[in-house]
Amino acid sequence: MPHDHHHHHHHHVDPDAGDARLAGAIAVNLLLTVAQVAGGILSGSLAMIADALHNFSDAISLVIAAVARKIARRPASADMPFGYARAEVVAALVNYTTLIVIGLYLVMEAVLRFLSPEPVEGWLVVIIAALALVVDLVTALLTWTMSKDSVNIRAAFLHNLADALGSVAVIVAGTVILLFGWTWIDPLVTLLIAGYILWMAFSEIGGVIRILMLGSPPELTPREVLDEARKVAGVDGLHKAHLWQIDEHRAALQAHLVVREGAWGEADTIKAAVKDRMKARFGIAHVVLEMECAQHACAAPQDWGGA
Repeated sequence: MPHDHHHHHHHHVDPDAGDARLAGAIAVNLLLTVAQVAGGILSGSLAMIADALHNFSDAISLVIAAVARKIARRPASADMPFGYARAEVVAALVNYTTLIVIGLYLVMEAVLRFLSPEPVEGWLVVIIAALALVVDLVTALLTWTMSKDSVNIRAAFLHNLADALGSVAVIVAGTVILLFGWTWIDPLVTLLIAGYILWMAFSEIGGVIRILMLGSPPELTPREVLDEARKVAGVDGLHKAHLWQIDEHRAALQAHLVVREGAWGEADTIKAAVKDRMKARFGIAHVVLEMECAQHACAAPQDWGGA
């Protein structure tokens, strides 16, 4: 296994510049939503209203992401000793959950439209969807760099990416209706948009839930972390360990460390050596170790969990 698990490629954006980008993206998405709803009603296109609904969710997801981003910058306190960084993880969970709800709603609407077809005005659909695609691409450019370094912004960015693909699909549907009069293509495209939204949301939501459930970092092998600590001279063993993610970029380790018999006088040095090893090898900077001498160590301890 490689020795650089912890090297994240951070693409830091100045907080104020990032906030301005998000504000701009929210504004253009809200304007577009109004245009798409009007166009969908006038043209009779379900795919356009589906795209508008998703576009509105883009704007809301960006609002949630922006608010969470501000909260996450607050410092640690007595009430929140780990700080507020997980506000962004909670925002990502909310955004992925809404994507799933939207996807399921679109599936239902598309099936109903298949059973009861309605006429669609192709030209209006194509023109407004083309405008939507331009706005989607602008929004994607505003949030792309920030999305690389934040699960929160990534959730909002993926909302937008799905919307851009939705706009492309709506353009294709409108063109086909104009050329061939196949109105069934409208609900079919809606189903494709919904399928992609659901696939994307389900593939991303697991990692967010893992952080909130205090799961171990997916890029680390927990057994390897304990084995590495046991290699330090004077360490007889580690047990009752907890390895979890504080947020997307920070992991923490808490464990009972058994000092080898006769080495108790070097306990502080051993503890420091284990902490240094954890940071250098795995990037785990938050390490809490409860020291035990070999003679008074826990009887039959478990490797993971426990008090």
